Amino acid sequence: MEHTLKSLKTYRYEIEVPQSNVRAPKMIIALHGYGQLVKYFIRKFEALSSEYLIVCPEGPHRFYLKGSSGRVGASWMTKEAREMDIADNVHWLNALLDELKQGYNPDSITLLGFSQGAATAARWYQQNPKQFDRLILWAAVFPPDIERGTFTSNHSMHFVLGNQDEFYQGSDAEALKNSYVDLGFKVHAYEGTHDIDTKVVAEIFGAPFHGI
Repeated sequence: MEHTLKSLKTYRYEIEVPQSNVRAPKMIIALHGYGQLVKYFIRKFEALSSEYLIVCPEGPHRFYLKGSSGRVGASWMTKEAREMDIADNVHWLNALLDELKQGYNPDSITLLGFSQGAATAARWYQQNPKQFDRLILWAAVFPPDIERGTFTSNHSMHFVLGNQDEFYQGSDAEALKNSYVDLGFKVHAYEGTHDIDTKVVAEIFGAPFHGI
């Protein structure tokens, strides 16, 4: 018979403080995709780091990407003990958000979820949408466990998908984008693969882009 036990766990996140000394910075919380680590994922937002406080929490499950050694990645959950992992993710992300708000008193908070991280972002957002000012979901199917009729917001919601995304092509890509339109998201398409394009993020924010 299966049993469970709650205990303490140490979670990891990366943070990039804006170069400009603003007292109440605009914050971006970005959740990575499957098999990524935050120390690399946060680099995708370097072009925005002069204007925004960038925070990248890491999925709690780390594993070797190939075999039993070598490169390591992280994930947010699997199909095993799925409901418990979802609840644990929301719990620790809420604790992190409370700490960030106390430490930085942000003027606004944008929640961005990429690929697998988009599902976690959507579930977290649904728990308390008033905590966030903008939601960006990137290259992912909307979580089927969220009732679409309950996912409403007066805030700005965006969905992004690259035209060369290797996981969503042709009619599948069009159906995916249409599903987000039906949910009230503004859809952004760009020439790119299954990856974060910082220039597109900057365009959504209306922010200056300082990338190459």
